[in-house]
Amino acid sequence: MRLPDTLPTTVLTGFLGSGKTTLLRRALASPALADTAVIINEIGEIAIDHHLVGFVEGNVLELPGGCLCCAIREDLASTLRDLIDRADMGEVRGFRRIAIETTGLADPAPILFTLGADPMLDARLRLNRVVTLVDAVTGAATLDRFAEAARQAALADALVVTKTDLAPFGPDLRHRLAAINDGAERMLAADAEAGQVLFGGADRPPLHAREGGTRADGAGGWGPPHVAHTHGIDTFAMVLGGDVSRLDFARALGGLAGERGTDLLRVKGIVRFSDRPERPAVVQAAQHALFAPEWLDDWPDADRRSRLVFVVHDIRRAEILERFAFAQPSLVSR
Repeated sequence: MRLPDTLPTTVLTGFLGSGKTTLLRRALASPALADTAVIINEIGEIAIDHHLVGFVEGNVLELPGGCLCCAIREDLASTLRDLIDRADMGEVRGFRRIAIETTGLADPAPILFTLGADPMLDARLRLNRVVTLVDAVTGAATLDRFAEAARQAALADALVVTKTDLAPFGPDLRHRLAAINDGAERMLAADAEAGQVLFGGADRPPLHAREGGTRADGAGGWGPPHVAHTHGIDTFAMVLGGDVSRLDFARALGGLAGERGTDLLRVKGIVRFSDRPERPAVVQAAQHALFAPEWLDDWPDADRRSRLVFVVHDIRRAEILERFAFAQPSLVSR
């Protein structure tokens, strides 16, 4: 497949646990979006997210470690350039659009600047929209507590409210989003077609045309912005070296969520449970919510260790290690 002259590109963002990967999977399950390239930015030393969409037949690339808005902006640009070059030369299957899923701690503004500041990318990419997911359960409080979440909402073309099966889209969240970005399109994830959410809508202006502007929502210009991060956030990975029963695991993670859920921002991992050792499970949690394990047919790569990635706010690593002491936990060093 010959690449189009310009590739519509969507930046998918939203705070930790808002449902970005779930929406992406829904969209990519459609045959109409099979010719989509996906770039996923991972948090932590152990990559997990790309396994969650890895079953999709397509171009799924992983940018491991750090925050897409900060240290690896150049990695994003070089990854995109390399992907486009390889597709032009026929080394990888062609594609007609690109989706970039950021980490839950990413500020989208430097990402947009990076895409527009690179001459090759500015010529080949057409920024379709920035889609920001907001959790109906904890969204209002998250916007107040974390600068990253407010920046994500401020820069959105589309604000997608998720988890309305667990909580209504209430007035507090409505007013908070209106105060931050009244011009964005708003929709409920449960009522929307995922592919339309990601790639519908009117195109933005050309990337280079936005440099130096000022948004009415107060998000600032499009030049290289200062990235504000909330203090006290820690990201680390942990390997479980011992046997893991589902009961012990549920007690450990459930106890942590019950007692420290407000600060347990995100947990995701792949675990071998002792009662089903032949099939690893993807496990996820966000604040007080624990999600049912998702059983994989086999290990997605050669690494068959049980491993978890934590994103926490003001929770000591030693406290988490103590809760998982039954499974011989060890931290993964950089």
